[in-house]
Parts: sequence; C-alpha cells; structure tokens
Amino acid sequence: MTISSILAASLLITAFSFATAQDAPAPAPAKAPPAAQTPAAAAMEYCVFRTSKGDIVIELDRVKAPISVENFVQYVKDGFYNETVFHRVVAGFVIQGGGFDTKGVQKQTRTPIKNEWQNGLKNNRGTLSMARTPMPDSATSQFFINLKDNAALDTPRGGAAYAVFGKVISGMEVVDAIAAVPCVVKAPNPERSTPTEQILTVKAEMLTKEQAEAMAKAKAPAAPAAPAAPSAPAAPTAPKPTQS
Repeated sequence: MTISSILAASLLITAFSFATAQDAPAPAPAKAPPAAQTPAAAAMEYCVFRTSKGDIVIELDRVKAPISVENFVQYVKDGFYNETVFHRVVAGFVIQGGGFDTKGVQKQTRTPIKNEWQNGLKNNRGTLSMARTPMPDSATSQFFINLKDNAALDTPRGGAAYAVFGKVISGMEVVDAIAAVPCVVKAPNPERSTPTEQILTVKAEMLTKEQAEAMAKAKAPAAPAAPAAPSAPAAPTAPKPTQS
C-alpha cells in the first residue's frame, strides 16, 4: 500500500468519526426535582371566640366563602378580635361584634372585601355573616351571628344580600346569653341595641378540626341515664306453723 493510500484511508476514518460524533444524540437534560407543592387548604376551618359569657366554637366554610373566610381568619391570626366587644345586640335578630375596642373606639381595618352573598349559604340561626354598610362590597372585620332564621337577610337590597361564611358548632347557649343582656338606645344609634354591660371577646384563636370537635363534645349535654329497672318484689314469707 502506498503512502498516499494510507493517508487517504486515515482521512476517511477521521471524517467518519467526526460525522458519527456530530450525529450522536445529545444526552437528555437532567430532570429538575419536582417543586414542593403547597398543601391544599382545608374545606372547613375552625376557631373559638373566648368571650366574657363563655366559648363560641365556629366552623368556617372556605369552599363556599373563600374570600370571607380568608379575611376573617387573617383577622383572627393577627389578634385583631382580642379585647373587642359585641357592640350591637338585637334580641330575636342578631348579635354583632368585631369592630370596637373596650373603650368604644372603632378599630382600623384592612381593605373591604367582595360580597359573597350568592354562595348558597343562608342566614339561618347560628350562622355567621359579614356585617357591612349599605354598599355591597364594604365588609371588613365586623360580623354578626343570627339568632333565628333571617330569610330577609338573604334577599338582595341595594344590589346584594348578606354573605354567610360560617356557623356556630358549639356555644349557642353563649350566643343566647349575650342576646339576653338588656340593651338601651345610645346615640348616634337610634335602635335599642347597645348592651348595658360590656360583652367582651377576650381572645379569638384558630383551632384544628380535632380541637374543635373535642370542645363541642365536651360541651354537649350528657345523655340522660336510663331509668333503673324496678327491683323484683320480695318472695312472700311462708307463715310459721302454730303450736297446738
């Protein structure tokens, strides 16, 4: 084989190797580790209002009222409701709180939220709704608890009704005790709804579902004891024989 043939063969091998290297598929890029997923929010959340009349345990419906619940929960977590009063009590209608401190000064709130009144929840006894001004989307921190089924509050007036976002699951006897406090007319409010005694929310705090259920169970009335079975009548005593 001549030198020129050897050189030609070497060039051919080199060219083939270069082409093969170019045509080889690039290695697949390493897969990025999966991003950590944020746990889905629970459908129901729970909190307790520890008042001067007793504890009120509340279930919050995040599915039906996500905006209202998020707003309310943030106020609870911020400690906003601690040392506030139930400033409005209308027997047979509602009790209202969440806006005034113990000196009767209205607290500074965050931006008003959208009214979720069309979520399917009704203003029935024991439910919580967002209080607001006549403007539909004006609710901030104040809320009320219905003392009876208030169908009128589900009827739109001025463009909207009142948005329900939760319900009392334990402590309605506390709510009723608050509603029983005598009230007077106090300017500038023309209705007889200002309590004659201060009804205080000492502290509001979030609960786990298990904690809420345990509190509700502890406050549930005990089942009446079954009546004792009547004792069997004593066997008659045989008469003693008489001596003759």
